[in-house]
Amino acid sequence: MLGAIIGDICGSRYEWANIRSKQFQLFKWQCRVTDDSVMTLAIAKALLAYDQLPVEDRRIEKLGEIATASMQEMGKKYPRAGYGGRFYDWIFSDDPQPYNSWGNGASMRVSPCAYAGETLEEALALSDAVTEVTHNHPEGIKGARAITAATWLARHGKSQDEIREHIQENYYSLDFKLDQIRKTYKFDVSCQGSVPQAIEAFLEGDSFEDCIRNAISIGGDSDTIACMAGAIAEPFWGIPKNIREAAMRFMNEEQITILNHFEKRYQSDSSCR
Repeated sequence: MLGAIIGDICGSRYEWANIRSKQFQLFKWQCRVTDDSVMTLAIAKALLAYDQLPVEDRRIEKLGEIATASMQEMGKKYPRAGYGGRFYDWIFSDDPQPYNSWGNGASMRVSPCAYAGETLEEALALSDAVTEVTHNHPEGIKGARAITAATWLARHGKSQDEIREHIQENYYSLDFKLDQIRKTYKFDVSCQGSVPQAIEAFLEGDSFEDCIRNAISIGGDSDTIACMAGAIAEPFWGIPKNIREAAMRFMNEEQITILNHFEKRYQSDSSCR
């Protein structure tokens, strides 16, 4: 999960000032935790609460209710994190309902589901439950599923070629290379226009850091693309200790506590190398 947060932090200063190069300083004072990280942590918190329910009460629709409450709670605590307009209204609604979104706002927050799900099928069911409360459009659900699946497969030892094959067979055609789109790729918050690019950034990477640089280098919605790519890269390569430590400086005590609790429950093998 921290891989997603690191991608968000590193990409945050380039969201509205794209860089079309892999040569940049990963962390600078202008970096920050954005809505991508806040909502990833909210989903992690929801999954931890769901895990504490008695087995007989652990119904998948209950997770949707818990996730809604968690996202509203975290959203209200961090109201200036950079939410889209419809999601901002949803956070503060007394009767939050899904709004048929196909945006990447669900895909960027679902990586914790890949850790909480023991099987791929369970991880995808968890992803659906936390996605449908806002992004109930088929493209929104598909984008979240693709990131969850790629992250789960990376966790379970699949190669980049195997992950590519799974994504192409089940979700998106990856018929491009980053070098082909780097100069012309435009800001696109749809799942179909950003999730494949994030997955390709992972697939062309040769390390965790290289994956983050790949994602940011194509421009567009930089923080979210790097968030999604970083989510997959973390279980595949692990996170170098120096990058983990640098990212922690941008997180507050509450955020680090949620992260630590989630890693203790679901990532006891450690994501730090």
